[in-house]
Amino acid sequence: MNIIRLAGLAAVLVVSLLFAVFVGDQGPWYFAWVVGTVMIILISGAGAILLDAQDEHISEKEI
Repeated sequence: MNIIRLAGLAAVLVVSLLFAVFVGDQGPWYFAWVVGTVMIILISGAGAILLDAQDEHISEKEI
């Protein structure tokens, strides 16, 4: 399963790099925008997971 995940990430990297190359002079800006958007989504998801875990931990202490 890990090799499939690694291959998927490699494919995303290749597509992102090709996108940056084909766009031309503004490629780095678009590349940073795409990577930044993905990072914002991942960080928000991680924050939501941590908040949920903390909430479960607090509710278990109350019982």
